[in-house]
Amino acid sequence: MSDMLPVAILAGGVASRLRPLSDRVPKSLVAVCGEPFVAHQARLLAARGIRRVVVCSGYLGHLLEAFLGNGSRYGLEVAYSADGARPLGTAGAIRQALPLLGDAFFVLYGDSYLPCDWDAVKEAFRQCGRSALMTVFRNEDCWDASNVELADGQIVRYDKLARRPTMRHIDYGLGVFQAKAFHQVAAGEPADLAQVYQQLLARKQLACYEVAERFYEIGSFAGLAELEQRLGRKPSSSRPLTRAG
Repeated sequence: MSDMLPVAILAGGVASRLRPLSDRVPKSLVAVCGEPFVAHQARLLAARGIRRVVVCSGYLGHLLEAFLGNGSRYGLEVAYSADGARPLGTAGAIRQALPLLGDAFFVLYGDSYLPCDWDAVKEAFRQCGRSALMTVFRNEDCWDASNVELADGQIVRYDKLARRPTMRHIDYGLGVFQAKAFHQVAAGEPADLAQVYQQLLARKQLACYEVAERFYEIGSFAGLAELEQRLGRKPSSSRPLTRAG
């Protein structure tokens, strides 16, 4: 696990599906098993060998910074890159954080808990010779709607909106990028990471790595309940367990 890349955590969203829990705190601070989700995420990152984290913050980001601080209690070095006056979107936030991230880095969504082999993902990226790598999971529309079509171990189609029956995999939520992958994103302007992925795919600059263990997320009450089960506590009976569509 030596020489691990830094991680950009995309934590700027409003988390409307978690209201009223997210009315007063950002999604990363929603309680999971009695403590803020980001504490679980930080421990997972440290256990995977990560040392440097850049939090791309937005909605109520000051509360996240107040809780996480410099990350030292988790064995991490944490810096922050705030959207500013208006939301920059997932790609816009990464573009703004580039000076803090260096030449290559992981990208992780702020609501994702991903217990995969991060070192193997890093090595796959370093050997692929491309500008970016997307981790994928054979989902079969089980945990969410599948959005990736593979052929011979390569991504041939990725689309979150125009889904097809041939899409059996899903974007797992962990990407690896060279900084140059975001140089075409206009600085200070909103942009979406899905579009960057599609542009990289069109230029044959997007590799993939298939992970074996399912992802967890707290973007919905169903996901929140599943993660609490994964981490060892039964979900509260007051929470709805129906997966959001």
